[in-house]
Amino acid sequence: MYNDNWKLLINKEVIFLKISKNDIKKYLKQRSNKPPIFKEICKEFDIKDKNRRNQLRKMLKEMIYAGEVFKSSKARYSLPGDNMLAGIIQFTRKGTGAYVRLDSGSEAFVPAEQTGFAMHRDRVLVEITDSRKEPPKGRVAKIIKRESKKIVGTFTTRGVFAFVIPDDPKFKYDFYVAPENFNGAKPNEKVLLKVTSYPSPGRNPEGKIEHVLGNVEDPNIDLPVVIYKHGLPEPGEFPNNVVSQAKKVAAEPSKDELTKRKDYRNEIVYTIDGEDAKDFDDAVSVKKLKNGHFKLDVHIADVSHYVESNSALDNEAYERGTSVYLLDTVIPMLPFELSNNICSLKQGKNRLTMSVEMEIDENGNTVKKEIHKGVISSVSRLTYNEVNKLYEGNTDEQLMKKMRVVKESLFIARELKDVLRESRRKRGSVMNITSREVEIIRDESGRVKDIIPVERGESEVVIEEFMIKANEAIAEIFDSKKIPFVYRVHDEPDPDSVLQLKNYLKALNLNIKIPNNINPHVMQKILDKTKDHPLHTSVERLLVRSMQRAIYSDQNIGHFGLASTAYTHFTSPIRRYPDLMVHRLLKDYILNGHPDKETKENYEEILPKITDHCSRRERIANEAEWDLRDMKKIEYMSYRIGETFNSIITDVTKFGLFVEIPEKTINGLVHISTMNDYYEYNEDSNVLVGKHKKKVYRIGDELKVRVVRADKTTMEIDFVIENQNKGKNKKKTKK
Repeated sequence: MYNDNWKLLINKEVIFLKISKNDIKKYLKQRSNKPPIFKEICKEFDIKDKNRRNQLRKMLKEMIYAGEVFKSSKARYSLPGDNMLAGIIQFTRKGTGAYVRLDSGSEAFVPAEQTGFAMHRDRVLVEITDSRKEPPKGRVAKIIKRESKKIVGTFTTRGVFAFVIPDDPKFKYDFYVAPENFNGAKPNEKVLLKVTSYPSPGRNPEGKIEHVLGNVEDPNIDLPVVIYKHGLPEPGEFPNNVVSQAKKVAAEPSKDELTKRKDYRNEIVYTIDGEDAKDFDDAVSVKKLKNGHFKLDVHIADVSHYVESNSALDNEAYERGTSVYLLDTVIPMLPFELSNNICSLKQGKNRLTMSVEMEIDENGNTVKKEIHKGVISSVSRLTYNEVNKLYEGNTDEQLMKKMRVVKESLFIARELKDVLRESRRKRGSVMNITSREVEIIRDESGRVKDIIPVERGESEVVIEEFMIKANEAIAEIFDSKKIPFVYRVHDEPDPDSVLQLKNYLKALNLNIKIPNNINPHVMQKILDKTKDHPLHTSVERLLVRSMQRAIYSDQNIGHFGLASTAYTHFTSPIRRYPDLMVHRLLKDYILNGHPDKETKENYEEILPKITDHCSRRERIANEAEWDLRDMKKIEYMSYRIGETFNSIITDVTKFGLFVEIPEKTINGLVHISTMNDYYEYNEDSNVLVGKHKKKVYRIGDELKVRVVRADKTTMEIDFVIENQNKGKNKKKTKK
C-alpha cells in the first residue's frame, strides 16, 4: 500500500495541486476515445512546475493501485470498465486457480488458465466475466504491482541448469538461476532469492541468490526461512531515523504532563502477564462499591502520546501493522525504547495511560463508564502462574508476601470474572472452547525435544474478560455516535461449513437443530450439549472451522463469536496498529471534543485503507507463526519415524484420512493406498467404507498410527494405521 502517498494526498497534495481525483476521472471520461498520456494531463490542468508534476504522478500512481485508473503499455491513462476491479491475488495450493481479494472485501475466482503471468500475492486488475456465479468469475486483465521481490526456496540443479523451488506451493513457477548468480549455493540448501525478472511467454521467472540460509535439515534455519518467506523485518532491527526518533521521545513524563492527567497513582493498580513478558501494555484495578457494584478500571499504555501521526515511528508501525511472535523471538511493531521501556507499564514507574473506568452491576451490565488520559504507577508486576497459585490456595510465604497489597483486589477480580462470563454466556457468546496452544521445548542446539499442551488458568481468563469488557465499552461509544471508527468484526459462519457441521451431528445421532440463520446461541448450545460426548473435541474442531476470520473494518457488523453488537481492539497499542488508531480517535472525538468537518472526512477516507492493511498484516503474522510451529512439529516427528501414537480422525477424503495427535496438535495423512482394503468414499456421510471387510472410518474415530514420513520441505507428515499391511506405495499429498 502507498502509505505515504495517501497520507500526503490527504494532508498536502489535493490542496497544493488544486485538483481532486474526481477532476481527473471526469477528464479521463471525456477522453475515453483517445486516452491521454501524462503530458496531456499536465496540460489540461496547467501543471508546469516540476514539484506539482511529481505530486500528480503520485496521485495517479495511487489511483492505479486502487484500480481507479488504468495505465496501458503505451503509457496512456484511462478509466477501467465497470466490470474491472482491483485486488490481491491468492493462488490455491493445488493449482486449480486463484482467488482475488477485492478492495471491497469480496472475492472473485480466477481459473488457472485466466491468471496470465500473475504470481501469488500480486496486486491485479480483474475483469469480471461472469457475475452470476458466487463468487463471481473473472480473468486477470493487468498486473498492477508485483509484490514478491524475494522468494525463499530450495536450490536445486537439473543438468547444467539451476533453479530455486519456492517453499510456498502457491508460487507456480520455479525460478531460474544463472551460474554467475549462484553466490556459493549448493543443491539441497535453503536460499533467499532476489527476483530479477518475472514470468513471461516462454520464460520462467529469474533471480539471483542473495543469501544462503543453510542445509534443509538444519533446525536453526527455520526462523530465518519463515522471516524471509513472509517478508518480515529482521528481529530488533529498525531504520536509523525510526530508532533515533524513538530514543528522542522515550523520555520520562514531565511534571507538566502529569498535571494534565487524572492521577491513579494512589490506586491499587497492577499488571498480570506471562513469565517472559517484556512489554506490559495493560494494567487493572478492581474493587467493590458500597452499592454492591464492581468498579473496574482498565489502564492501557498511551502509545499515541509518543508516536505522533505521520512521523517516522508511525509510518514504520503502520507498515508492520502488528508485532510478530515466532516462538521465543519477537519482531516488535515499535522499537524497544518504547515497547519495553517508556510505554511498558512497569512496576513503580510513572506511566501515561488511556484509562477506561467502568461501574458494573451484579448482572455484568456496564451502568457507567468514563474515559480519561491518566497516569499510573503499578504496585505489582504479577504473573499468571503466581495469581493461579493464589486462586488454587497456595500459601507459600514468599507468594503471600508479594500478594499482600493486591490479594483482596485479585479475589474481587475473580468474582467479577465469573459475573462477566455468565453475562456473555447468557447473550450467546461462544465460550469454553478448548485451548489448542502448545509449548515447543528445544534443547541447546535448537532441536525440538518435546511438545506439550499449554494449560490456561483462572488468571488468564480474568484478564481476557476485563479486556473484552474494555474493548466493548470503547466500541459502544463510537457506534452510538455513528462516527468513523476502527471495529473488530466477526461475520456469521460460512454456510457450507455449517452444513458439514449439521451432517456430522446427524451422523452422531445428536438431535441438535441448527437453523438456517445461525446465531452464537446455537453454537454455544452445541458445545454445551456435547461437552460430555466422547467426540466433543471433534465437534468443537468442526465448529471452530465453520467460523469466519475476525478482521478490522470501519463498518460495524458486530462480532459473531462474542455475540457483541460493537467490538474493537483498544487494549494493545504497543503491538497492534489498530489499537493505536483507536487511541487517536478517542482523543480526537471524545477527549478533545468533536473534530472539524475536514478531520472527519479525512478519517472516512483513510480508515478503510488502514483497516484493510492491518487485517492483511495480521494475516501475514499469523501465517508466519503457524508456519514456524508447523515446521517444528514436523521436525519433532522426523526424529520419531517408526514410532506409534494415538490419534483421532479430523477429516475424511476420497484419498485418505487426516488424523491428529491431540496432545501435540500434530496433523498428518493416512493415505488410502496404505489401508488394507479397497475403500470407497461416501460423500453424503463423509466416511470411507471398506469394500470387502465393511470397515467404516469417520471423523472422530480413534486410531493408533505409525509415523512413516515427516518432510519439512513439503510440509507433510504421513502415517499408516498400526497393525495393517502397508499396501501400495503411498502418494505424496499436501498437508
